[in-house]
Order: sequence, then C-alpha cells, then structure tokens
Amino acid sequence: MAKIEIYTQDFCPYCARALALLTRKGVEFEEKYAPNGSEARREANARSGGRTSVPQIFIDGRHIGGCDDLMALDRQGGLDPLLAR
Repeated sequence: MAKIEIYTQDFCPYCARALALLTRKGVEFEEKYAPNGSEARREANARSGGRTSVPQIFIDGRHIGGCDDLMALDRQGGLDPLLAR
C-alpha cells in the first residue's frame, strides 16, 4: 500500500475535503498537523517546492499538491493507481 502524507491545519475546509476523499478511498494516511509558523509547515513548504497553503499531499514521497490537485487527479482516474501501490 502507498505511503500517504497530508499536511493540514484546523478549520481548513480544503483539508477536510482532502481527508474525506482519502477516507472514502479506504486508505491509511499520516496526517501531519501543520499550522502557520510550525516546523511541520516549514517542512511541507520545503517538500512542496515552496507552496505555503494546506493541505499539501504526498503519495510515496511524490508531491501531489493541494486539495484541488487531489480531486482533479481522482476525476482523471489517476489517484486509484497511485493508492494501490
């Protein structure tokens, strides 16, 4: 199974949508709490090539992007193959 990491913060509707999609897919994921100014947020920023928003999603170390990117990947049929690894 793929290793999924998602950087989130409280009260973020995009984080909630991304988490809900991953939960519906029935996959395990590691949620990393990354509020502004935190070490986790700096890590997410560095790993994502400078993106400062949350969520930031990684599958097997590959940067997927944010919520909209995750949803688009799912609509295009590209998410399930990544999750099945």
